[in-house]
Amino acid sequence: MMHRLRFSLITLLAAATLSGCYALDPEMKRQVEARKAQTGGAPAPASPTPEKTAAADPALTEVDVRRIEVVKGMTALPPPSGAPATPPSAPGAPRATIVPGLTALPPPSGAPSDLLPPPAPAATDWPVRAAAPADPAAATLAGQTVDAVATAYVSLSLEIGTHEKGYIDAYYGPQGLLDASIAAPRDQKALLVSARQLMAKLDEVSADLTDPIERQRGAFLSAQLRAAETRLMMMGGARFSFAEEAERLFGVRPVLRPLKSYDAALATIDALVPGEGPLATRVEAYLDRFTIPKDKLQGVFEAAISRCRGRTVAHVALAPGDSFELQFVTGKSWSGYNYYQGGYHSIIQVNTDLPIRLSRALDLGCHEGYPGHHLLNMKLEEQMVKGRGWIEYSVYPLYSPQSLIAEGTANYGIDLAFPGQTRPDTERDILMPLAGIDPPADDKYWQLLDAMKALTGARLTIAQQYLDGAIDRATAVALTEKYQLVSPARAEQSVSFTDQYRSYVINYGLGEEIVRAYIERGDPERDEIWRRFALIIGEPTLPSDLLAR
Repeated sequence: MMHRLRFSLITLLAAATLSGCYALDPEMKRQVEARKAQTGGAPAPASPTPEKTAAADPALTEVDVRRIEVVKGMTALPPPSGAPATPPSAPGAPRATIVPGLTALPPPSGAPSDLLPPPAPAATDWPVRAAAPADPAAATLAGQTVDAVATAYVSLSLEIGTHEKGYIDAYYGPQGLLDASIAAPRDQKALLVSARQLMAKLDEVSADLTDPIERQRGAFLSAQLRAAETRLMMMGGARFSFAEEAERLFGVRPVLRPLKSYDAALATIDALVPGEGPLATRVEAYLDRFTIPKDKLQGVFEAAISRCRGRTVAHVALAPGDSFELQFVTGKSWSGYNYYQGGYHSIIQVNTDLPIRLSRALDLGCHEGYPGHHLLNMKLEEQMVKGRGWIEYSVYPLYSPQSLIAEGTANYGIDLAFPGQTRPDTERDILMPLAGIDPPADDKYWQLLDAMKALTGARLTIAQQYLDGAIDRATAVALTEKYQLVSPARAEQSVSFTDQYRSYVINYGLGEEIVRAYIERGDPERDEIWRRFALIIGEPTLPSDLLAR
């Protein structure tokens, strides 16, 4: 059954962004366009020279966070039960590296650290507060400063959103901040200076934050501000290599494998789908047998999301009154999208530009819904914004470390909700009959889908080569056909996504690997796996937090 709820003007959505995020509302767009029309158009772009873009203008008025209204956010909430201080290390070579300075947590075992790691919080005494801080007044002032910087960060993010369509994925904070930010936004150069001043202010008080949860909060704000600084530089013409861009925006530097390393996976898949002609053509023809008829999409997706929700609610308490509305759309570069509205309500959109196969029903139901983006944003609103009073979580800038956590947990959530044989059983016994698809007599279909997961990292290597100029667009499309085993139309859609969102592509496959490695260290029981997952989405978490332990 389609779920509907009220719509708030400040959280209705703008145009295309990507799988599992949210966007600025049409009302904000309308006001911004009206302001631009009055002033004769958008601000002139900054110089394309990175060095000039990065330079601060000494004539600009300095932002004094002491004059910003303080939003109280000190907390004494209890921890999730039984939180381990230090999960066991995971084996295997790293797929990403830690970005120095974005976290106060200790580095991986044996790795050098530029920061003195703080004591790990005890699971039975959360949050840990020093019994006798060296300077209680300084600790209090530091906490109030973080509150003020958080408010300034929200305004900064909203103002950046007036300069770049799709920069803000969600906002459900105070209306006054939204109105003020879009009424008279600063230009990009002034915003760049402000971002750097706010980072400096956090650095100035970080040593006085005696509460570990407050230190995590400060680290989160610093990382988000660094991403904002980077995006402002890019908006002004600065360009970074794929790896550096990913590091500065999303908090990890991907370690990419050469394309030839995926040839063994192609050979495995070739054995599953024998025949003449290109492997991609054979795979597409086989998977097309499991296409959902358009007149069956509504029922199949509603049933899939319902089962994703049921498996999630057995382990994680949902916020009261949570709801979503399911829509089918066209003309997008993504396959699915969650537009979080605030008030525990989402719009989940499914793109029907290309035929939708049965496997996408549970994929998108989990990724966009439960335990993916809808659950994560519910928990951020419930626990961080309302529970702790942390206003910074009421805004979601797309190009930030927050996105790697969002996409990584959403992708991991598919296997989390449907482990082992439960997915084939659900698809064979429930979804295929609803779609009018004859269930296969063997498990070849699911074996093929599992084998294709080994090709996930190839997408990142292709994106890196394309964005760094090593290959042209036509080559990127051809390589996508070969190493993602898709049709020319699906390859074009994939490369169009890279054109639009650039290094954001790391957040899916790499984000899932990072989340999986963290959660599954030490081969935990299933209840513990869900508890660790809930910790990630309910606490201030950076990618480096998951890599560092």
